[in-house]
This record gives sequence, structure tokens and C-alpha cells, in this order.
Amino acid sequence: MRKSLFYILLFWFPLILAQEGEVFPEDSSEVQQKTEVMEAEQVQDENLMQDENLMQDENLIQDELPVLEEIPVQSQVQVQVQDQERPLVKYSTDFEFTDGLYANFETVKENDPIPPARIVTDEDLFDRAFYEKITQVNEITIYDENGVKKVLRTEDIWGYSRNGILHINVGSAFHRISFMGSICHFVATVTTYNSNHYDPYAYNPYYSNSYYYNRYSMPQSNVGSTDLRQYLLDFDTGDIMEYDTESVGVMLMKDPELADEFNSLSNRKKKQMKFVYIRLYNEKHPLYFPAN
Repeated sequence: MRKSLFYILLFWFPLILAQEGEVFPEDSSEVQQKTEVMEAEQVQDENLMQDENLMQDENLIQDELPVLEEIPVQSQVQVQVQDQERPLVKYSTDFEFTDGLYANFETVKENDPIPPARIVTDEDLFDRAFYEKITQVNEITIYDENGVKKVLRTEDIWGYSRNGILHINVGSAFHRISFMGSICHFVATVTTYNSNHYDPYAYNPYYSNSYYYNRYSMPQSNVGSTDLRQYLLDFDTGDIMEYDTESVGVMLMKDPELADEFNSLSNRKKKQMKFVYIRLYNEKHPLYFPAN
């Protein structure tokens, strides 16, 4: 009897629970699937919480960082170009310019002349008077960087460097720059010509009405005079001026403090102190050249 009652309850007990809303899974695979779903949802919730925490941390860090100004693209390019340029060297008495022909003033500032090996000439490259000899002719033939022949007029060449010393073309001759700086000083020999006319028939009554003698028979002679002159070179612009108080005052205008001091002097004192102020200007505004 007891066994019968036990089997009856065992049969009806699941039916009663099913009516009250309790549903048992049919097998273990269904339980495993539900467990995996619950674990996946839990992992997803944890990932979302971590992402939210990271976003909050990034916002806090961004708020704490100082605001930096954006660098324009052009400035970035300039910085990259400057990094690729040759390093600059401050000019001193030990500085040596690269030997060669300087076709223009820009090549002087870059210390980048035409090397003697690219000059077409029969003169000995190792001759001490090499540059004096090749500049005696009207034209100089060179090879450019691409190996193409070019002809330069000697009068258009800015100058040359020999043994590291710069020479400038002034008055159809090349002269050594003895004092280098932002304001340079040098001495040049300049030859000027004056035309003197002599007419032996000007007061001859027999030929006073003769058109031929008055116009064509009048002998002419050119008298040349050689003067030693002092000049200044503005190494910023390449301008050349005569060495006097007015030119010194003009070149000092780029430094208002020195210009005011110089202009406050008397004319006599300016003549005495003009070279001193050139030195003061060069000390405040040194020259820099690309390294060899």
C-alpha cells in the first residue's frame, strides 16, 4: 500500500508543479545553453562598464592637459626643411670661405661657389695667381652642376675666394675684403677716365670755316687717374656704399639704439667714431654661414 502511494505521488508531483508555473528543462543540453547565454550577457555587461570607465578617464585626462595651439602645415614644412639644411657656423677670424668663383651675392651668403675644377681654363689650378689670371679675360667658361657648359661675363661675377679669403669685384678689378662682418669694410683701387679735347684749328682763321677739321681732325686723349677708395658692404642686402659718415648712419638704421647714439654725435666726432660703431654693430649682429 505504501509503495503504491509512493509511486502515485512520484507520478503526479511534476504535473502539480507544472500547473503552478514551474517548468523543468527536458534535458541537460537545454540547461547548458541557458547557462552559456547568461554568461555571455554577463561578459557583455562587464565590457560595457569597462568602456564607459575608459571614456570617463580619457575625458578627465583631456580636461587636465593644457590646450596646445595647432601648428600650421606650412610651419611644419618649414621646420622639416630647416632640419635638412646645413648647420650654421658663426663667423670668426678663423672662418674660411670655400675657394672658387662666386657668381652672385646669394652664393656668397650660402658659401657655395663654383669650384675651380669646373672652370674651363688652361691655367694651373694650383698657381697662386690662378684667379687673377682667369679674371683678366672678358668671359669665363664653366661647367654647371649638370655638366653643361656656360659662359659668364667677368664683369658680372661677384667675386672669388682664394685661400679662404673673400675678394669682391669693384671698379673692374677684384679686391680683398679686409674687415668682415654684417658691415664689411674694404679698400679698392678705382681708375677713372677724363676726356680732354685739343683742337689745334680752333683759333686758326684759315680753318675756322672748315667743317672737316673742326669735327674730325680734332685729336682726343683719355687721361686716366687711379684713386684708392674705401667702401662698405652691407652683408644683409649686398649694397656697396662709400665709407663716409652718411653711409655709416644709413647702415646703422637697422639698430635704432646705435643709430641714435651715432646721430647724437657732432660731425667731427662721427668721422672719428664711424669705424668704432661699425665694430659695435657687428658685435651685436654677428654673421652666420652654412658649415663647409
